[in-house]
Amino acid sequence: MSRKLKRNAGFGLYTLASSFLIAGLVSSSGWAGTIAGTEHDFSASNTDGQLCINCHTPHNADTTVTAAPLWNHDVTTATFTLYTSNSLDALAGQPDGTSKLCLSCHDGTVAVDSFGGATGTNFMTGNALLGTDLSDDHPISFTYDSALATVDGGLYDPGATNVTIGDPANRTKTGTITAVLLSGGKMECSSCHDVHNSFVPAGEPSLLKVTKTGSAICLTCHDK
Repeated sequence: MSRKLKRNAGFGLYTLASSFLIAGLVSSSGWAGTIAGTEHDFSASNTDGQLCINCHTPHNADTTVTAAPLWNHDVTTATFTLYTSNSLDALAGQPDGTSKLCLSCHDGTVAVDSFGGATGTNFMTGNALLGTDLSDDHPISFTYDSALATVDGGLYDPGATNVTIGDPANRTKTGTITAVLLSGGKMECSSCHDVHNSFVPAGEPSLLKVTKTGSAICLTCHDK
């Protein structure tokens, strides 16, 4: 299959899916649960106006990417400058898992429309652009477990502490920090941000799972 065909694969499938998404958009409050109209609506950056094709494809997916299903986007190969602090007890390495996939747009080295085997030209700008210097950003890709919580003394035990994400007026999800926020037992970008807008409080920017009001997103994990 040619690269062009791969980029356009599943047009009918995504058109049908888009219809259901639009129906859900009309019937739900705060647009929660739909990608349409959110920061991750990439329909303007591909020729078919598809919502999902920049990241996922129903055919000829990159099966070397195990952190997300049916992956279709170029993955960053950048080396990142990491956050360091004398108060940091976690062992943070180079971004991996879902965080590496997020950074495959947000680090600015890979274009948003670099998918389906094509090299794009539409790069992240503004506040969405994190770059490769993460030294001033919350550490990611580190194991967050009861052992870290004990050593740190200022973190909740993730396996024994419950958290509720989402919008009480629409839908929520409750479970332990490990079950609801972590990815493979690690703190990743997706621990705070819901890329698919499934559980985001109404009106909350940046697809945060918990509101920033009263620093609630911070106090979900930090026992302060």
